[in-house]
Amino acid sequence: MILKNILRAFLTLVILTFAAPSFAQSDPKDLINSLGKANFKQAEELLGQIAATGDARVVPALEAFAEGELYVRKSDNIVVITKAAGANLTAIDPLTGEALGDAPKSAFTKIKVNNSLRRAIRSALGGLTLLSPDKAVRLQAAQQVLQSPSAENLDLVEAALAKETDPQVKARMEEARAVSLLASDRSIEEKRTAIETVASLGGREAIGILMSVSSTIDASLKPDLDAAVAKIEDEQALWDMGQNVWYGVSLGSVLLLAAIGLAITFGVMGIINMAHGEMVMIGAYSTFVVQQVIRTSYPELFDWSLAIALPVAFLVTGAIGLVIERGVIRFLYGRPLETLLATWGISLILQQAIRTMFGPTNQEVGNPSWMSGSFPLGGLTITWNRLWIVLFSLSIFFALLVLMKKSAFGLQMRAVTQNRRMASSMGIRTPWVDAFTFALGSGIAGIAGVALSQIDNVSPNLGQSYIIDSFMVVVFGGVGNLWGTFVGALSLGILNKFLEPSVGAVLGKILVLVLIILFIQKRPRGLFALKGRAIEA
Repeated sequence: MILKNILRAFLTLVILTFAAPSFAQSDPKDLINSLGKANFKQAEELLGQIAATGDARVVPALEAFAEGELYVRKSDNIVVITKAAGANLTAIDPLTGEALGDAPKSAFTKIKVNNSLRRAIRSALGGLTLLSPDKAVRLQAAQQVLQSPSAENLDLVEAALAKETDPQVKARMEEARAVSLLASDRSIEEKRTAIETVASLGGREAIGILMSVSSTIDASLKPDLDAAVAKIEDEQALWDMGQNVWYGVSLGSVLLLAAIGLAITFGVMGIINMAHGEMVMIGAYSTFVVQQVIRTSYPELFDWSLAIALPVAFLVTGAIGLVIERGVIRFLYGRPLETLLATWGISLILQQAIRTMFGPTNQEVGNPSWMSGSFPLGGLTITWNRLWIVLFSLSIFFALLVLMKKSAFGLQMRAVTQNRRMASSMGIRTPWVDAFTFALGSGIAGIAGVALSQIDNVSPNLGQSYIIDSFMVVVFGGVGNLWGTFVGALSLGILNKFLEPSVGAVLGKILVLVLIILFIQKRPRGLFALKGRAIEA
């Protein structure tokens, strides 16, 4: 019995003696302390071992290492995180966060870090959280591994992947495993499959990952890698074209909003209204005033500020338009040059009035939460504010179509447009049709200002940015025709966005103007001609 106990004790001593280094090597504290004596290459190997422990307590130490805030205390060669404490530094345990006392700066030696180590640290941090119970943390960790390919993470990613049940996280982990596998020494076939997996990501991210491993990958895989990159680039070119179309549609919707009111007044009344841009500007300032009131008195209603500003802007600008028509324009019918000069003078008066009331600088108009941010759609990036403006423009357009086609006022407007004298002889009060038509066009311009306040600077010069483009849209589409304005706005918006990458924004606008001038030489009445009073004259 005594012999048996002695033998057991001897075996235990042998096991402890030879296994101690292995146990020490798996202890996070010992691994972190080893960083103090390691060179860059050894430190990178240690980071892989630290990540393999799966111990979340090492995260603060790794973050401090990446920031260059990890030190060795000279007195006992313990690795600590330091914090300034007057002239001294406070040593903090990297695992527990416990303060270990103060000492002069000379008592510590900083552990050096380079860019290669920082990449390894990011990979280690990603690997440490792959097994987190929180789905969002696991998804973010897989994303970090995906962006920093490292062979050290492969085993940990595969272990996490085997336990993952969430489809979204599992798909991202599959991609993270593929990029880690490309950096490893696994078989050619596995790497070929990994290339296909990375290529399925698409976009510039996948191209960057494949190009980052192109210099280290086996020569036999070069054709597969080049083919994958070429395929992604072809797909990306198509998505870039689609993105340009979307930018063109969003620009076209802005032009439609700015021009649709002008299409009504110019088409029905034959008035060249140079103050139309100022109606847009006043609508934007109405939004600013509404938001100021809400911010100071009813902050909980801020997400409803645009809904409140829409009727306010419509009524304010519609009333101003009615006053302008009754006070000035009705005396100038049939005199286009005098009308142009008069409305231009009114535009200057309105600009100066706004400068006097609100100052010459830009005013802050906030975005409600539902108009902030963006979301991906395939290879496109769609911003919420642009999307809502496109939908809003379409709703205004179709509402005006219904008004023009189905309402009594719309029928009167069309009658005056087609034959003013006949409409008057049928009992239609043409002066009031003119007045309310001008007020309607001005009110719609004010609504456009509400939308434009979300994507442009609100300043006294806001309207001047859109007046020329608005006239181009109306003339190109056909004076007085809403469908012509719609097609003209989208056509010019898309054409602008396709010209800008090759010739620049300024030259692009010049080319568009030249093309419109050439087009008008062939079709003076635009795409969709509508017979009106100005033509009869």
